[in-house]
Amino acid sequence: DAQLGDFIAEQLPPMDFGRIAAQSAKQVIVQKVREAERDRQYDEYKDRIGEIVNGTVKRVEYGNVIVDLGRGEAIIRRDELIPRENYKYGDRVRAYVYDVRREQRGPQIFLSRTHPQFMAKLFTMEVPEIYDGIIEIKSVARDPGSRAKIAVISRDSSIDPVGACVGMRGSRVQAVVGELQGEKIDIIPWSPSAASFIVNALQPAEVAKVVLDEDAERIEVVVPDDQLSLAIGRRGQNVRLASQLTGWDIDILTEQEESERRQKEFVERSALFMDALNVDEMVGQVLASEGFTSVEEVAYVDADEIASIDGFDEDTASEIQARAREYLEKIEAEHDEKRKALGVKDELREIPGVTTAMMVTLGEDGVKTIEDFAGYAADDLTGWKERKDGETKVFPGVLANHGVSRADAEQMVLAARLKAGWITEDELAAEDVPADEAVGA
Repeated sequence: DAQLGDFIAEQLPPMDFGRIAAQSAKQVIVQKVREAERDRQYDEYKDRIGEIVNGTVKRVEYGNVIVDLGRGEAIIRRDELIPRENYKYGDRVRAYVYDVRREQRGPQIFLSRTHPQFMAKLFTMEVPEIYDGIIEIKSVARDPGSRAKIAVISRDSSIDPVGACVGMRGSRVQAVVGELQGEKIDIIPWSPSAASFIVNALQPAEVAKVVLDEDAERIEVVVPDDQLSLAIGRRGQNVRLASQLTGWDIDILTEQEESERRQKEFVERSALFMDALNVDEMVGQVLASEGFTSVEEVAYVDADEIASIDGFDEDTASEIQARAREYLEKIEAEHDEKRKALGVKDELREIPGVTTAMMVTLGEDGVKTIEDFAGYAADDLTGWKERKDGETKVFPGVLANHGVSRADAEQMVLAARLKAGWITEDELAAEDVPADEAVGA
């Protein structure tokens, strides 16, 4: 009788396997062992995404480097290598784990030497203050093998984040530069102010003035004429890296270009006021120089603001505003006639914020009813941007020329979907439904 802890052995009858059956059994066993090995490898490295690993080059296939990590095999694809890097069998290599995924064949661990976080991790290893959390890396932008920018901030006011990252006689930053094949690194002090951060990011160029457009996430930077090439950089490298680092689209202008543009805008606004208000050139120029940018502003601003202009009085202000309103009524009538000709239903006026001019634009886009409008997403109205390879492509929205913000567009779309019966007031109140996600019934 068997007792707990005993070993029991039982003789099995011999099995008469032929050569083919034995070979098949061998293949199955080898396959299962390989699968078990791949599962072990995946489980071991799946939680190591974001780490730097060291390995030895096992082989190079079509420019891709296969790396032996000891307990696993990884790959550095050709586009994840720094330009002009050449590895051969037996070379030591250090890289960043950016992905681990189950694959039926080939390596499951994917490494990179061009990833922005590879540089961030190298600085973490070289700068104790970053490792300890005293200094934080806010963002990184790289043109691998050529140049990079890294933004840092110190949580301790007594520690200079830039100096700490540079190190004594540049020892810390040079260690990172050496690992990255001589990639030049600009260490930038991060700032919560977008304007200050962008000025810092454009170093070494000097900036004269910045103009922020937060709705469009664009910034206009004015630089002295002799700083233009430095601000843009070779093949646009400096401004491109600054844009990646800050997350803003940056337009660079010289002081002369800005002056010429302002003069052009002044002439255009003066001409607009002369034509719309039937006034002489001097009055048109005065209104433009006082900061008025549209006939609407002139028509509906407090009359005292116009009357307070040198050379104007209350009667002049009253007459100018009367002409402005008459002009707007005329334009409104023209737009309404065009709206009717396009077949746009009057019901679109029920959507808060929709003007007759917008209705004409919508009609030209084939939208004629509230149901048509409800099919829009907010991005369709305001436009959107796509970023690829450091370049930003802008796709204009239907109402891009009407000054509609994204928040206004979302409210318009939701209002249209309410009126169309696609969603109810209760559903809208139950959860904050973004206009790009609320779907019709």
